[in-house]
Amino acid sequence: MRLENKVALISGGARGMGEVEAKLFAKEGAKVIIGDMLEDKGRKVEAQINEAGGECVFVVLDVSDEDAWQRAVNEAVSRFGKLDILVNNAGIYRAHIVEETTAAEWDQVMNINAKGVFFGTKYAIPAMREAGGGSIVNISSVAGLVGSRQTTAYTASKGAVRLFTKSTAIQYASDGIRANSVHPGTIVTPMTEGFLADSTMRQDRMDRTPLKRLGRPEDVAYGALYLASDEASFVTGSELVIDGGRTAE
Repeated sequence: MRLENKVALISGGARGMGEVEAKLFAKEGAKVIIGDMLEDKGRKVEAQINEAGGECVFVVLDVSDEDAWQRAVNEAVSRFGKLDILVNNAGIYRAHIVEETTAAEWDQVMNINAKGVFFGTKYAIPAMREAGGGSIVNISSVAGLVGSRQTTAYTASKGAVRLFTKSTAIQYASDGIRANSVHPGTIVTPMTEGFLADSTMRQDRMDRTPLKRLGRPEDVAYGALYLASDEASFVTGSELVIDGGRTAE
């Protein structure tokens, strides 16, 4: 198993990509802590993983709350003895151009998508250092690589995640802590189902993807699995693009 004897903390693990990542990591031998605000859904994922023979603990986690991150990391260490992997997966999507973006929307998106990654990383690092090293996987987006005609705060937040990841990689390489970012294209999840319900929008996203399909959560989860595993021991400060070729043009 690719994550045997590893302990992983995954934010936004109650649904979508985070849920699939949690189940895949557990299947590959990791002990998993999932953090989310969606307690009912999180408890359900926790039960499903444990019933399948894995080890999983759910914690309520508001990623914009510094104290909540401290509690989540402490839970991982107290329950399983260490922390090896952090997947900063939680995020929200808002689609407005600059003039339509309110200060409140900007702050909300930045607090969750950017500050949440900062807090998670900040509190995971001491635990990883104690464990002798670790892997941080930050879920960014293709919106963190190129500009967007629809989004402002979301694009800015994902760009912030991209460069924050590189700084983390450089600063903590000597501690054996790796940090990499993942940049999905359009993935079918509960977060995207709203705008993908528009058949014109859905077709447009498919037309702009050379592989001519939308992504699945599993596509991202397997990329995160590779970066979390020892197979990626010489990979840090890198960007893994999982977008069906969209940003290649």
